[in-house]
Amino acid sequence: MALEKPYKDVPGTTIFDAGMARQGYHLNQFCASLMKEENRERFKTDERAYLDEWAMTKEQKQAVLDRDYNRMLSLGGNIYFLAKIFSTDGKSFVFAAAKMTGMKEEDYQAMMVSGGRSPEGNRYLKEQK
Repeated sequence: MALEKPYKDVPGTTIFDAGMARQGYHLNQFCASLMKEENRERFKTDERAYLDEWAMTKEQKQAVLDRDYNRMLSLGGNIYFLAKIFSTDGKSFVFAAAKMTGMKEEDYQAMMVSGGRSPEGNRYLKEQK
């Protein structure tokens, strides 16, 4: 029996719930493996071979290879686990967040320092006028 998910109609929002955790389990376990230096080195040496050791879907593996963080989120990735990937690449959280929002890194950082994104438009579709 599927649970009702009233938050599904919040535009641009991916909620990491139990269903997403199940969907992304292997993707997130792969990410967690990157906490060990030897695994980071193996991944950087041959990304495809390292990914093929994990029971991830083809779509999840391709999203990792493409560094498509939004796609990884939609496939069950948890941002705190995905951070292991961009950290392995020597990138910051600001870099990844900017990429995910389609902004330049400097613009994203300036927006966050000045108070963040406007909540306008981040409402349930049924609440929007």
